[in-house]
Amino acid sequence: MRTCTQCNKQSPDTAGECIHCGEDLSLHSATAKALKEMQSNPRVSQIRLIVAHDACPACRQNEGTYAKNATPKLPVDGCSHSTGCRCFYEPVLNVIFP
Repeated sequence: MRTCTQCNKQSPDTAGECIHCGEDLSLHSATAKALKEMQSNPRVSQIRLIVAHDACPACRQNEGTYAKNATPKLPVDGCSHSTGCRCFYEPVLNVIFP
């Protein structure tokens, strides 16, 4: 499920727009917003794609650490998990304390 940051409601992974408010989920989903924030943060050197322990093969194949500009978008294309893509982003920090 994709969570819209405009109305805070969920839409299926396959939805391009929020089924409740019509916003573009490629821009206004929680994962899209998290990725954009990590990419713009100078303390983040890379972004790790974390997958669930029972992830589908498509998600498992994308698991790993990526350059900020090469991080795959979520949901993972071809995800076949019965409850939808459950992957998330984790920042790799180059500076821990200010």
